[in-house]
Amino acid sequence: MGPAAEVAVCRTAVRRALRDLVEHPRPRVLVAVSGGPDSLALLAATCFAAPRMGIAVGAVTVDHGLQSGSVALARSVAATAAALGAEPVTIAHVQLRGGGGLEAAARRARYDALERAAHATGAQAVLLAHSRDDQAETVLLGLARGSGTRSLAGMAPHAGLFRRPLLAVDRHTVAAAAQVAATDPGGMAPWDDPHNHDRAFARVRVRHDVLPVLEADLGPGVAAALARSADLLRDDADALDAWADLQIPSLVGTTGDQRSTDVDAVGLSGLPRAIRTRVLRRAALAAGAPPSDLNAGHVRALDTLIMGDSAGASLDLPGRLRAHRVGGRLHLTRGQPA
Repeated sequence: MGPAAEVAVCRTAVRRALRDLVEHPRPRVLVAVSGGPDSLALLAATCFAAPRMGIAVGAVTVDHGLQSGSVALARSVAATAAALGAEPVTIAHVQLRGGGGLEAAARRARYDALERAAHATGAQAVLLAHSRDDQAETVLLGLARGSGTRSLAGMAPHAGLFRRPLLAVDRHTVAAAAQVAATDPGGMAPWDDPHNHDRAFARVRVRHDVLPVLEADLGPGVAAALARSADLLRDDADALDAWADLQIPSLVGTTGDQRSTDVDAVGLSGLPRAIRTRVLRRAALAAGAPPSDLNAGHVRALDTLIMGDSAGASLDLPGRLRAHRVGGRLHLTRGQPA
C-alpha cells in the first residue's frame, strides 16, 4: 500500500525542487529542521526522496536560545534527523544581535548559521519548510507595510543557496504529513513553538486573526490566491530588475579617485519610474549605502533630484553619502556628513 496522500504530495514537491541537482557530481542538501510540523514533514519527505535520486541528505537545527529547554529540543530534533538517515546532522547554537526586533534578529542569526553549515558540509542547497500559507502571510504583511513589487512577490521557491520545496503545498497537508512521520520509527511529535501563538508578532496576528476573517468573508481559497499573486508579481519584479541591470553599464560609473559614483541623470530621466528607482537604488548601494538603512524614501528623494529642476541640489543618504546634482549628472560621494 502506498503512502498517505499528504506524504506523497510532500515527496513529489521535494523531487521537483531537487531534480536539477542530480547532474551535480556529488549532490548534497541540508534540511533546516526546527522541530515544528512543517520542517519535520520536509525532513521526512527529503530523507525518503533525495537518496533515491542519488542526493545525500544532511540536517541542521538552529537553537536560538529563546526558550527554556531549547537545547534538549535541538538534541531531540537532531536524533530524529539521524534516525531518518540524515548525515551529517548539525546543531547550531546562535546568539541574537543587531536591531530590528526579535524576529529580524532571529532570522539573521538563523540564516547565517544555515549558510555556515552548508559551506562546512559542501551542500549545494539548504531546504526551508515554508508552506503556501506562509507565503500568503508574507504577501499580506507586505501589503500592510506599503511595500513594493519585490516584497509583494513573497518568498522565492529558489533563492541562491536556499530552496523551499513546500511553498506550493498548503499548511494542512504539510501538518498531516508531519503527523504521519511522527508514527515512523525514530519519528517525533511536532513541537509547537509558543512564539507561533504570541500576538505580539505581526505574522501571528495575520495567521490567527486576519486570514481566517478573509477566508470567512471572501470564501475559501484566499491563501492560494495570495500565493498565486506572489508568483505573478515575482515574474514582474524579475523582469523589471533585469531591465534595470541592463541600464547600469551605460548610466552608472565611478570617478577617477573611486570616491564618487556618477549617474547620468539625463539618460536615466527618460526611463520609466520603476526602472529609474531600481537603477538609483543600485547606484546608492554601489556607492556604499548600507542595504538595511537605505529605504524607499531615500530612493524617492533621489528620483526627485533626477526628475526635478534641481541643478545644484543635494541630499544626504545613509552610509555618509551625499547625492549632488550637477547639470546632467548625479554624484554620490562617500565620506560626506549625513
